[in-house]
Amino acid sequence: MVDVAAKQDTHRVAIAAGRIVMRPETLQKIREGTASKGDVLGIARVAAIQGAKRTSDLIPLCHPIALTSVNVEFSLLDDASAVECTAQAESVGRTGVEMEALTAVSVALLTIYDMCKAVDRGMRMEGVRLMEKRGANRDIGKRGRPDQPEPFAVKAV
Repeated sequence: MVDVAAKQDTHRVAIAAGRIVMRPETLQKIREGTASKGDVLGIARVAAIQGAKRTSDLIPLCHPIALTSVNVEFSLLDDASAVECTAQAESVGRTGVEMEALTAVSVALLTIYDMCKAVDRGMRMEGVRLMEKRGANRDIGKRGRPDQPEPFAVKAV
């Protein structure tokens, strides 16, 4: 585990995103709320928040963090037949929250898969990535779409 004792507490923010691609019929069931296991996006949102809160239990050597906020949003993408998930994690502390944001997205996508696998085992998760990180001595700027990656822009604060 990295020693962060000498670091100052600062407001930390990380935004991650990813998507799950599926058959159009599966996306329609999610949109209409007719999946047999219930409200797919509502349950995936709760799972994402729980995942963010339990990141240090899942990722070896990851610091336990007192999160101050976790926000999870979903976009239904008809043209890609996919659900895009974006998660923002925040804390005030000595280490960043990018692992929490990435875990939130991953757990949300896994939950969607679990809830819809009976009708679509061909779903695939893709493009899970860190979009933005703020806090401490540097910011990592916004990234583009996964099929058009841009290098992170690091700037001094």
